[in-house]
Amino acid sequence: MLPTPDPTVDLVLPCLDEAEGLAWLLPRLPDGVRAVVVDNGSTDGSAEVAREHGALVVRAEQRGYGAACAAGLEAATADVVAFCDADASLDPADLPRVTGPVLDGQADLVLGRRRPEPGAWPWHLRLANAELARRVRRRTGVAVRDIGPMRAARREPLLALGLRDRRSGYPLETLVAAAEAGWLVAEVDVPYRMRRGRSKVTGTPLGAWHAVQDMSKVLAS
Repeated sequence: MLPTPDPTVDLVLPCLDEAEGLAWLLPRLPDGVRAVVVDNGSTDGSAEVAREHGALVVRAEQRGYGAACAAGLEAATADVVAFCDADASLDPADLPRVTGPVLDGQADLVLGRRRPEPGAWPWHLRLANAELARRVRRRTGVAVRDIGPMRAARREPLLALGLRDRRSGYPLETLVAAAEAGWLVAEVDVPYRMRRGRSKVTGTPLGAWHAVQDMSKVLAS
């Protein structure tokens, strides 16, 4: 597959051993969207799969979800940048729901509120997410219900936020910083499916605990 020329949207896909998810996801990119796959130390051939499907592949030497997102944002060149997990839990065919309001100037930051299929989102993770969203609403006044992995905004304003978290707190820091900067934040529903492969963050109790701790530190700062 040839790279997307002059993309309207760059889709940043943080990646750590997600070859199976990428093989399903990358052929489903909407027209005008270029994949920016950020390899965070994969050993399963993820980078090769990404290149075979025409993605721009960059490497984030520092481990961590936020480090990969930051590297992808720096590598992106499109005016609008979106973020999505590379595990096939979210379908890029749904991406226009998230990018559309940004492209049309109706919102500065759009978040995809996950609507899970049965078994896709364990109850303890949903509970933790709901509590974090409640704390965000109390702190910022922004009526969000999900700190989800699919989101979109314009590249230059995102860079100007100066986000510093390089672990699991990056999505939450994005939302809090945007709200405090006076951005118009919107939320749209997106289907959420069973992921392919084991999660490196929320797939284990320790990983889930670290993710919640990272986000709690952002709210406490």
